[in-house]
Amino acid sequence: MEKDRLQRQLDFIMELDKEKEIVRQTYLADGSRKETDAEHAWHMAIMCCLLSEYANEPIDVAKTVMMLLTHDLVEIDAGDTYAYDDAGNATKRERELRAADRIYGLLPEEQAAYMRGLWDEFEAMETPEAKFANALDKVQPVLLNDASGGKSWKEHGVHESWIRKRNARTPEGSERLWELASGLIEKNMENGYIQRDQEPGGESPSGR
Repeated sequence: MEKDRLQRQLDFIMELDKEKEIVRQTYLADGSRKETDAEHAWHMAIMCCLLSEYANEPIDVAKTVMMLLTHDLVEIDAGDTYAYDDAGNATKRERELRAADRIYGLLPEEQAAYMRGLWDEFEAMETPEAKFANALDKVQPVLLNDASGGKSWKEHGVHESWIRKRNARTPEGSERLWELASGLIEKNMENGYIQRDQEPGGESPSGR
């Protein structure tokens, strides 16, 4: 027997609880532990509400908040892929597409289409909302790394070129927030938390 509408919605809601267990590589501001995907999403949703005035173009704040709250749900299946892990990033898209099919597919048809549409929009990064959401997704780890004394950057031996490559499109969402983040990156290089030069003979990770 086909599940009724409410049961499908509840199944999706309970599936989302797993996002609280997905641990990212970025530490909390106090450096005490690494944040989870759910904490990351919540943090950026609040940032969007407070900082939307710095988007390059006017945005639908409510839509962007929902995009931020749901953009990492695919990691319930696909796992968190570290920004500077080339091997992981090579298979990330395929893993996340499979996850999107399953997880958003738990919902009733029209809600599944809406939620999946937000994820696809975020990934395509063509609309003002998606560009600003992606900018927040890149700037938030910079803020936390700066607050924690570059803890994650130091652990992984991150280079300036890696961060700048990862943030190549951040200014498309918010030139002002990228200006802020760029200043923090420079400060952390001066403090020795970010390595200035690429490792000899190595290639900087893709960091999508």
